[in-house]
Amino acid sequence: MDAVTAVPALHPALVRDLGRQAYEPVWHAMQRFTDARDEAAADELWVVEHDPVFTLGQAGKPEHVLAPGEIPVIHVDRGGQVTYHGPGQIVVYPLLDLRRLKVGVRDYVCRIEQAVIDTLDEWNIAAARREGAPGVYVADAKIAALGIRVRHGCTFHGLAFNVSMDLEPFQRINPCGYAGLRVTSLLDLGGPSGMEAVKPVLLEQLARQFGLRLQPLSELPGLDAGA
Repeated sequence: MDAVTAVPALHPALVRDLGRQAYEPVWHAMQRFTDARDEAAADELWVVEHDPVFTLGQAGKPEHVLAPGEIPVIHVDRGGQVTYHGPGQIVVYPLLDLRRLKVGVRDYVCRIEQAVIDTLDEWNIAAARREGAPGVYVADAKIAALGIRVRHGCTFHGLAFNVSMDLEPFQRINPCGYAGLRVTSLLDLGGPSGMEAVKPVLLEQLARQFGLRLQPLSELPGLDAGA
């Protein structure tokens, strides 16, 4: 009789689709969630579409914000430099306990990038990571940016995936600190324009990378509290 290989148990993770939100309340809610969680707290994935905003990470230099105009610039506590969030972009904030998942920080970044690469493969779009420049690229154009923070072994902030957005604001910055970096979107590469067509594919790939069993929820109680 052949030996049966045990299938690793999946870790439960709650999915909260927050819809369209201003950046700051969600950012502060992430901080509160991370500070309050303990070893028993379930992991969560927050999915959101932000109002237009430039965020400047801890390594960000103000001179990379060239001409923000009416779009606000917010200094935040994630890694990385400056990026843009806006309508038509899927932002996913994985709030994961890396110790429980037995995943190191470098591996965590690689797995997020791979989830985006595998998502793009769903529409036969070949993408790759780039050494020394976190994110996902199609040819020479960036389609997904990463900016993370790990506190006491738990992650917050995350990834921004361009689906069907106005890319003009990226011309007002040096994206991720690189002057002239080209940026693209899934729609421009022949993929779907609808966010709802892309979200489940991206979430499925993230779940596969981290061994998660996703449990959807609708809202985040107290989102505006303490903002």
